[in-house]
Amino acid sequence: MFLSTINPEMIDWARAQFALTACYHWLFVPLTLGLAVVMGIMETIYYIKKDAFWKQLAQFWQKIFGINFAIGVATGIILEFEFGTNWSNYSWFVGDIFGAPLAIEGILAFFMEATFVAVMFFGWEKVSRRFHLAATWMTGVGATLSAWWILVANSWMQHPRGMAFNPDTVRYEMQDFMAVAFAPEAVTKFFHTVLSGWMTGAVFVVGVSAWYLLRHRNKRLAIESCKVATIVGVVATLGVMFTGDRSGIDIARYQPMKLAAAEGLYDGGKGAALSIVPGIEIPQALSFLATHDTNGFVPGINDILYRGYTSHEGHSELPATEKMKLGKQALENFKAYRASLPAERTSEQATLQMDYFGYGFITHEQALVPPVTLIYWAFRIMVGGGMWLMALLIAVAFLAYKNRLAHHRWILYLALWSTPLVFIAGQCGWIVAEVGRQPWAIQDLLPVSAAISQLPISAVLTTFCIFVVLFIILLIAEVRIMCKAISGMNAE
Repeated sequence: MFLSTINPEMIDWARAQFALTACYHWLFVPLTLGLAVVMGIMETIYYIKKDAFWKQLAQFWQKIFGINFAIGVATGIILEFEFGTNWSNYSWFVGDIFGAPLAIEGILAFFMEATFVAVMFFGWEKVSRRFHLAATWMTGVGATLSAWWILVANSWMQHPRGMAFNPDTVRYEMQDFMAVAFAPEAVTKFFHTVLSGWMTGAVFVVGVSAWYLLRHRNKRLAIESCKVATIVGVVATLGVMFTGDRSGIDIARYQPMKLAAAEGLYDGGKGAALSIVPGIEIPQALSFLATHDTNGFVPGINDILYRGYTSHEGHSELPATEKMKLGKQALENFKAYRASLPAERTSEQATLQMDYFGYGFITHEQALVPPVTLIYWAFRIMVGGGMWLMALLIAVAFLAYKNRLAHHRWILYLALWSTPLVFIAGQCGWIVAEVGRQPWAIQDLLPVSAAISQLPISAVLTTFCIFVVLFIILLIAEVRIMCKAISGMNAE
């Protein structure tokens, strides 16, 4: 099943289709997570103060949430189907593990969202204020739990654990569910991703509020929305910075090639400098970020490919060229096992050098290097955009709480024009995470060339073109509906 030849063009189109769907899906998920918190806080204020204005405010942002939520659900379903259509080898090889968190997400989190979102939208006059408030928060909790299980699955792809290989079924099978579900890397990734969603929601709310103030409309709605959103955004940004630091250590430990590509680092060493932009560096900063030691060793691309190295923790790592030889031996061992009679088989024969099984599919060591220029600049847009947005949120919060925001049109324009940046920064974060681990579908275990389905290129190309047209139509429709809802709001 893994040993047949796949047309490289087919791999490129299948990756392009998945990337298209994932990038489009991620336009909606972070905004859903962020708006869930903002509208929950606003309804809580209404519950406490019993001021009808806050009910109106909560209902307005719930409407925007609902428009966004519907499109996000549709694109998420498409993503999960693509694992079975375009990546059937992947689904077979690790479906026992990868499918578990996705199944839990569908059964628990998704149905939880669907139940409470109906109460939230249609239950204002049908249930008590307390129950409605609970439904609003549970809608947000459901969305967050959904993100948890999706990110558990993604984190496992970045750092697989809790499984064992069964050579008779040619599958990895789960051995420790808790190791998969609550891996430290998954916890870090969850908080980093969800908090970045809170930041997205906060920046979006501030941007819409800035538009109202520039138009001299809905002043109280805009000011109060900014007060809530900026607090959420600043807290979230601090959390993103902290979890980003923890994520950097995990990447340095388990995905050194991704870190080397993000820094354009070809020859590593101790006391490695952090590149701000080409030609501008901070001495020893990369070592500190990667190891929390200014003299820690950080491997470069050439160390990983050709030399091997000893990690900061003292582990010896073979060069990729040696891992490829061991990987080809692992494939030969597996072939021999499958060709032998059942009575002659031993599991030791099939699993010998299994740690390097995935490297056996790599034809040239340069295939292990992701696109350095893309990863390098995506990382800097993500970090630089996040720093700019944090400064903006702090400035808007200061002026909003001083009741001076409406008098500073320059910062209102900055807030409005910066709204797309939070989505761009989020996309760049996923580019670093996903493109940065290429060519692996599962880090060091299964490359995309072995994970793909045997399909004609025409089938993937056709669906790719259909998705492009469909997504453009849906995006135009969603933006128009959202703009109509925003422009039609009249709170005063």
